[in-house]
Amino acid sequence: MNSDSDLSIAGDILEVQHLLQPARPHPSTVSEFVGLARSIAADRGRWAPLVRFDTTTRWYHRLQQGPGYEVWLLSWVPGQGSGRHDHGPSSGVLTVLDGELTEHTARGARSLAPGAQRVFAPGYVHEVVNDSLEPAVSLHVYFPGLTDMPMHAAQCAPAAQNAVPA
Repeated sequence: MNSDSDLSIAGDILEVQHLLQPARPHPSTVSEFVGLARSIAADRGRWAPLVRFDTTTRWYHRLQQGPGYEVWLLSWVPGQGSGRHDHGPSSGVLTVLDGELTEHTARGARSLAPGAQRVFAPGYVHEVVNDSLEPAVSLHVYFPGLTDMPMHAAQCAPAAQNAVPA
């Protein structure tokens, strides 16, 4: 150790464990819910054997729940979509696990490849569709748990407006 420095560590750094907050048993922040979704996505052996593809209706399975949240696994065959909706009082994290999905919002469409995540607040209106030629799988975390999913009328294309030079 350089004796000319007035910077030193007081005590053994390994003895500070009592100063650290204990790990929470369940997520409670947006960041922790994003982390939960990522950890589940990384554990393919946990979710992949459960996935089913149904050509008549979207398949879904509640994978996990805890105090104030739910985790759902959904499959999407080509052409299947959610319809335009929001999630009532729930916030959420959507994570694409396999395949590709398209999210449509009032701002336009966004392609979501495996690993893509979307975080949304209550009242966020969107539609998720499998526009590809391959099946897709997604993971959805809702907090609080999903109790309402109001459907919205299809969005009309905005009327053409005359361009005004700037």
